[in-house]
Amino acid sequence: MDRLTQLEVFVKTAELNSLSKAADTLGMSNAAASRHLAALEERLAARLIERNTRRLWLTEAGQEFLQRCGALLNELAEAEDAVSERTLSPKGLLRVTSSLSFATIYLAPMLPAFRALYPKLNVQITAANRYPDFIEAGIDVAIRTREQEPDSNIIVRRLGQMRRVLAASPGYFSAHGVPQSPAELARHDMLVYNLANDPYSLHLRRGTVAETIRISAALDSNDGQVVRQAALAGLGILIQPLYIVQPDIVAGRLVPILMDWELPMLTMNIAYQNRLRLPAKIRVFSDFLVEHIRQKSDANIWMD
Repeated sequence: MDRLTQLEVFVKTAELNSLSKAADTLGMSNAAASRHLAALEERLAARLIERNTRRLWLTEAGQEFLQRCGALLNELAEAEDAVSERTLSPKGLLRVTSSLSFATIYLAPMLPAFRALYPKLNVQITAANRYPDFIEAGIDVAIRTREQEPDSNIIVRRLGQMRRVLAASPGYFSAHGVPQSPAELARHDMLVYNLANDPYSLHLRRGTVAETIRISAALDSNDGQVVRQAALAGLGILIQPLYIVQPDIVAGRLVPILMDWELPMLTMNIAYQNRLRLPAKIRVFSDFLVEHIRQKSDANIWMD
């Protein structure tokens, strides 16, 4: 039991970046938490955490150990879920990662209703626009924009597909004119999301006709909200998924163009590690998110 408590103190201290907050969360005194951490470091003969009066940080050994024991504690929690009422009433911490735009538009607004149903389940959201081929240690659910995953250990559940659109502010079009054909885009100021596949080539299709236009960027960014704000300020023409810009289009802040031409669709999935038993917290979150998307989104945005 002491070994398990030591691991819990270490992981919680690393998560909260504070020994006192970890102690408070685990219901023990600061002195007790400090003793557990010291005993763990003595047993391992390794310094895991360095700290001064202002902050603490993990050593290289601490970072490696966090990944290993964090996964161990997750496995233990899943084992408890399988044989307890937590399967029906999940609790603990659910770690979710998604793009900043998706987190802002969908995840944050849905959390009050979600936690009303599952008040003992806390949610941690990490906004990240680039993700590796694997799901990082400690992440339970990842919202990802891929048609398929290269890692067979990742399970995907499709949220849906949506159009990408070209749009700019009325002020930009007043100053620079409205492109009437894809070829004219090469002469305009383009706002580029640089993590897209082949971001400087636009692949457009109208019926059986396909065109590829090479563009240069007045601005490129790794975040869709930066691109959107630049478009609203009149800097140029953006290329973004409809869910990010639909409210601006409806309000007239942005004007879509070349709508008879189609860009490649955006596929969005819920992804999580392949496990023998799906933890209840992942199951209820995934079900709730799918239903939330269907109920709260404009029917013209999402397609199955």
